[in-house]
Amino acid sequence: MSNWHWRDWNGLSYLTCSLLKDWPHGFFTRDFWPLTPEQLIDVWQHPVNSQVPEVFRVKQVHGNTVLPTSQLTPIRQNSAGQNPETNSTASNSAAETNPPDLKEADGLRTEKADQAVWVASADCSPVLIADITTGQVAAVHSGWRGTAKAIVPEAIGQFIHLNPNETHQGQNQLKNLRIAIGPAIAGEVYQVSQEVAAEVGISIHPENINPEELTEPETLASVLEWLKQIPGTPIFPDREPGKVRLDVRQAISLQLDKIGITRQQIAIAPHCTYQTPEQFFSYRRDGLKKVQWSGIMSQ
Repeated sequence: MSNWHWRDWNGLSYLTCSLLKDWPHGFFTRDFWPLTPEQLIDVWQHPVNSQVPEVFRVKQVHGNTVLPTSQLTPIRQNSAGQNPETNSTASNSAAETNPPDLKEADGLRTEKADQAVWVASADCSPVLIADITTGQVAAVHSGWRGTAKAIVPEAIGQFIHLNPNETHQGQNQLKNLRIAIGPAIAGEVYQVSQEVAAEVGISIHPENINPEELTEPETLASVLEWLKQIPGTPIFPDREPGKVRLDVRQAISLQLDKIGITRQQIAIAPHCTYQTPEQFFSYRRDGLKKVQWSGIMSQ
């Protein structure tokens, strides 16, 4: 918990992580609704005469595609330099819908300095990644579907460009990464089907199991039993038959452990979107399509 700090901006609260202290970043709360990333960037109070950052976001589709900023069109700052508070009404529809020209993906990574990447979430896990040597960053939206498809390891794989001939170099690059997993629905309240839990589980299972194999009762039972027994299990019992509770953030942490990221490189926010309505929107709780944004800017 010591890695996480509440910040105040004009009476509005957002969260930062000490692992990412060298990068402007934030996990924003419902206080900032309906401001959009091109407005939220002003919260980081860029020095006078500094380069205006490019701002990027995508149309999130619960997949595992991570795009570099060179494949995206930036959403530029308001040229008039308006204070975000004065333009909140105009941004309301933009916060609820996706502009038609956004590319579909659930992760973005920078390639230059002064590029800010953003993801939206309501119960899914927002993940911010930074490289202490290159200064480059990534933002990832990882719900249970994206986690089952290992989107966070996919983003990290793009960071290090790991291939069979660069194993040693890749391991060194892994050590340079810092990863903060922001507020999301906690495992203790996130009820899912056994099939969903198992689909996430096979992303960290030591054997290669195809999701189609989970239709076989024996395979499903075997994966669930394995998940229950591993240290730091991401699943918990539920009273309803055929259901379990799933901790998506813990599953992401186990995926990172599997690829060689140490626990010292990871911070998980101690905040549940479902259980703290005064701070966060939760689709599972309210059924409303309102989000909070998380973003980070490259060096």
